[in-house]
Amino acid sequence: MEFKTLRNIESSFRQIRLFTFVFAVLCFGVVGVVVFKSYQFAEQQRQKIYVLDNGKSLMVALSQDMSMNRPVEAREHVRRFHELFFTIAPDKNAIESNVKRAFNLADQSAFNYYKDLQEKGYYNRIISGNIQQRVEVDSVVANFDSYPYDVKTYARQFIIRSSNLTIRNLVTNCSLVNSVRSDNNPQGFTIEKFNVLENRDVETFER
Repeated sequence: MEFKTLRNIESSFRQIRLFTFVFAVLCFGVVGVVVFKSYQFAEQQRQKIYVLDNGKSLMVALSQDMSMNRPVEAREHVRRFHELFFTIAPDKNAIESNVKRAFNLADQSAFNYYKDLQEKGYYNRIISGNIQQRVEVDSVVANFDSYPYDVKTYARQFIIRSSNLTIRNLVTNCSLVNSVRSDNNPQGFTIEKFNVLENRDVETFER
């Protein structure tokens, strides 16, 4: 009878040890899941930026990897350069202001093209003829597989005179390199090797 009692005690002790071990494993598992979820939640919160609007309302903005937006910023950089450089009013100060802002987005190659036009009297003819010129960029095709990025731009120039409107086809190419962001260069690119491949009349309308 005593032997049977001892066996029952030993069996119960083994069961208690087994239950204790299983309980400990479950506790460690729960703690591991809680820690993992906590880190995951903290990482998600770091992706949010809280913006205070005039000290009144709290808005949430999601942060993104900067590299994801670089192709969009590159195309906008090139588009902005063309709008500044090729939009011309018959006013010397307006021309110089636009061109100066365009030079903040490009290197010496754009300045060389400007000087070439200036020496040929292009801007003087614009001013004396009271001609307005604007550009509409149709597409910006860029290759982001290699650096510097090769970019080709297709646009149309509208040359407005008192008697007629001339539409010109404009095709340019350049290279884009990363640069420092600033107020004058918010996208952080610099245009290099700027070159006009085509600039020809397409059609002319009487006004």
